[in-house]
Amino acid sequence: MLISAAAQKWNVPRENCKANSSFVIHAASGRKLSYGELATAAGKLPIPDNAQLKTGGYKIVGKSTPRLDTPSKVNGSAVYGIDFRVPGMKYAALARCEVIGGKVADFDAAAAKQMPGVTFVDKISDSAIAVVADSTWNAIKARRALKVTWDEGPNKDLNSKSISDSLHNADESKAVKFFSAGDVSQADGRKIEAIYELPFMAHAPMEPGNSTAHFRGTECEIWAPTQVPQDCRDTIAPLIGLKPDQVKVNVTLIGGGFGRRLEHDYAVEAALLSKAINAPVKITWTREDDMRCSTYRPVSLHKLSATLDANGWPIAFTHRIIGPSINGQKGSQSVQGVDADFPDECSFIYPVPNVALEYVMTETPVPLGWMRSVYALQMAFASESFIDELASAAGKDPLEYRLQLLGKDSDIKYFDATWRTSRLRGVLQLAAQKAEWKKPLPPGRHRGISSYAAEVVEISIEKDGPRVHRVLAAIDCGQVVNPNILDQQIHSAVIYGLTNALRAQITIENGRVMQSNFND
Repeated sequence: MLISAAAQKWNVPRENCKANSSFVIHAASGRKLSYGELATAAGKLPIPDNAQLKTGGYKIVGKSTPRLDTPSKVNGSAVYGIDFRVPGMKYAALARCEVIGGKVADFDAAAAKQMPGVTFVDKISDSAIAVVADSTWNAIKARRALKVTWDEGPNKDLNSKSISDSLHNADESKAVKFFSAGDVSQADGRKIEAIYELPFMAHAPMEPGNSTAHFRGTECEIWAPTQVPQDCRDTIAPLIGLKPDQVKVNVTLIGGGFGRRLEHDYAVEAALLSKAINAPVKITWTREDDMRCSTYRPVSLHKLSATLDANGWPIAFTHRIIGPSINGQKGSQSVQGVDADFPDECSFIYPVPNVALEYVMTETPVPLGWMRSVYALQMAFASESFIDELASAAGKDPLEYRLQLLGKDSDIKYFDATWRTSRLRGVLQLAAQKAEWKKPLPPGRHRGISSYAAEVVEISIEKDGPRVHRVLAAIDCGQVVNPNILDQQIHSAVIYGLTNALRAQITIENGRVMQSNFND
């Protein structure tokens, strides 16, 4: 389309033009136009039905290229949301009820108003009191001087045990089958069952929640580390009496998102407060705010069963997921009784002849949010763990068991996705090869393997729990544009996965999140 736009502008045949290094060039006349100069005209052209894509001759694709923003991130000149400033800006910290769903009953701001630099103390919602000062530190110190009486509401006795009990005691007659193949009820053989339970988890990005807002009466400007600027705009506008086109959202650099920045509570708070004080203001959450007053990856209970034939191979596989729905809690309609994300994220990748994937939707007052791969992570953890148990029951090596299940070249259809067994085998074989799977381990060492993006993890068990010695990962993601970025993504995913497995559990007692910082 860019080439066509240039050819039309120059009144020359399209085939006499070529694109190179961000320009469209007409070699015969020596003319060239940048992509930026052509973008508007190109955007008005019809989109081709069958555009010819390059299949080779790449100059950039496939080569490791340093990121242009790395130097600024290393030397500290990069501007994240938490770094952003505007002239005349105030700084704010909010007191929020740590009991889930709690509200402000009463508060005494006398002491806080006497603290250095404080210019405003008041409620900005039923559940938060804002303290505004001339610096973030002064605002935080003044917040500590507030005397607040909280209405802890109906969740003050909520705890992790009652939440777990609600999953185990859920009404399973309401189970909805969202994917099936064959008929699991007709399979006859040895039955194997297992139950896995996963906890709440916090995103805990390095940069805690923050946002700067400037309400100017007939317009409002926001600067936020957000993944959803349109949602920020559309949510904020009616709350401050404006139309969406009167709200401008500027996206700053994000110091870690992982799905937490799909929420925009911090931007809403900044906009409400800016209107209340009629000045630009930055709200900064502390680490404790972000850990205890956040949204969380949902808990889930997984009940799996399989029927094995005489040789130990599964001829039927059932995976029942019991847990709350993120989309459901946020008001979105379920799709045939399941969370709308399930068709994208809850696949089963082995060609077992009889399969049933089921869901029992429960409810929780704990605020839920999307985290990384969302339901795919929970689904894969349970199903891959169960495949290990099936291999053990059959007396087979877990790698060979998986390779045998994926041994026949075929396409596994799952809603709009297609899994190819040849590619799944390939990553397993590569990971096993690099891990020297068949080489005996030193005494006290153990290892496991999983599919999807294949990993081999080698651990030992010490007094305080598992110690990870090494992780080998293999992924088949098709054409790689920048291998350097892919390498970073895999490393970060491994680190995030280890964090989830070893340290990231969120627990609830007396209606409160018990963890407050990374050391918890």
